Amino acid sequence: MSIRVLVADDQALVRAGFRQLLEREPDLQVVAEAADGAEAVELARQTRPDVVVMDIRMPNVDGLEATRRVLEGSQVPRVLVLTTFDVDEYVFEALRLGASGFLLKDAAPEELVSAVRVLAAGDALLAPSVTRRVIAELVRMNVRAPVRPERLDELTGREREVFALIAQGLSNAEIGGELFLSEGTVKTHVSHILRKLDLRGRVHAVILAYDLGVAAATGTRPK
Repeated sequence: MSIRVLVADDQALVRAGFRQLLEREPDLQVVAEAADGAEAVELARQTRPDVVVMDIRMPNVDGLEATRRVLEGSQVPRVLVLTTFDVDEYVFEALRLGASGFLLKDAAPEELVSAVRVLAAGDALLAPSVTRRVIAELVRMNVRAPVRPERLDELTGREREVFALIAQGLSNAEIGGELFLSEGTVKTHVSHILRKLDLRGRVHAVILAYDLGVAAATGTRPK
């Protein structure tokens, strides 16, 4: 079964490029295109996509407000926020509203394709550079995660190593390079970690890791 995608961007050429890129893949189908946030909300209700690729800056209704509206219903898609603006408040607001992924528009084409598949599978995703900024802000805010330290006992030694590197904002490929593992093996470890610790995605893993002192970000973790 194909993954159904709605593309929302105010630039027609960008939408056409995304459609062409995504529909090269046999498992991806672009079911609709929206030129602004209001149209994205309406088309999402009509076409029921699995994933919405949502631009931030759009006229009338922007991508953040559209994300909020799209995620209000009972049968909601996953939202991948895609923008040229590498600005922290967009990241945090998009995540707060329930977006499942965040990529910059200068990401490689294969990263977008991969991100759509990751979100459709029920996982969350942040660009590695964005993840590192989220980490720094979490440390500054001293965000707490309501999970007991003993939950870490459920992880194997290798899973603990992978968990610590997730907390540093490393991608699966980068973790594989650090630990001399294939990217597929790392992905399996990440899945096991999220399942064992009952986490929804990498962002929640980062919060938990810093709450439990598993790893340090840029600077010393606040007490």
